Amino acid sequence: MDKATAPGLALAIVALLLSVILEGGSPAALVNVPAAVLVFGGTIGVSMMSFPFDAVMGMPKFLPQAFFDKVPNPADTVEVFVKLADKARREGLLALEQETDGLDPFIKKGVMMVVDGADPSLVREVLEAEIAATEQRHKRGSGLLEAMGGFAPTMGIIGTVMGLVNVLGHLDNPDELGHSIATAFIATLYGVASANVLWLPLGNKLKNKSAEETWVRELAVEGILSVQAGDNPRVVRQKLEAQLAPSQRGAAAKASGAGERAGERAAAPAGG
Repeated sequence: MDKATAPGLALAIVALLLSVILEGGSPAALVNVPAAVLVFGGTIGVSMMSFPFDAVMGMPKFLPQAFFDKVPNPADTVEVFVKLADKARREGLLALEQETDGLDPFIKKGVMMVVDGADPSLVREVLEAEIAATEQRHKRGSGLLEAMGGFAPTMGIIGTVMGLVNVLGHLDNPDELGHSIATAFIATLYGVASANVLWLPLGNKLKNKSAEETWVRELAVEGILSVQAGDNPRVVRQKLEAQLAPSQRGAAAKASGAGERAGERAAAPAGG
């Protein structure tokens, strides 16, 4: 679970409702079914006009990705290649096939190409083509949400105008005039709030996750080529960790070493 998306969304909604309460209003006054139908239904409708049908229908699949961590930890990725480099130097590249179980599918694909004896330039070309294709798919999802963030406020304004037209048609009842005008503006609230609390933030989250995944995969490409070139494991670590933040360098290795030392102490005989 992503540590920021769900709490951030909850905080934004609570702040919105709390502001209404502090001003003496009632959250129930914000409920308006016709406005919700127009804003959300209209936003999805115009999005279907702007994007391929598959992209809109794919929302239930890619939207949850904003709430979950799917990007591999870069420090863990470095450790994977340090171990693969050590295995390759001791037993040869063909032995790497035994280490592919449990690997990320992208890394596994590259390692298998190395095992099959593919030329390094071909390995890089194939893996970079896959990165580009993945980026393109991700861009369509985040682009859809950003477009919805642009459409929603406009649909809200349309709803408000329609509500005001209805109000002006019933000026013979001044007692209900204030309530009717307030209800008409609920559509604008729905449009602006959904854009800035849902669509635009979630679109930015998906865009940032895509950029992070692309970076980790590019790191993996360099690791695969280093292993194929027969680099020393220490050189592989230095080459890959140069692209990491200082706080991430050697983090997984230190954790692994601490665990091994703890295991050795637990296994040591008493009084030894």
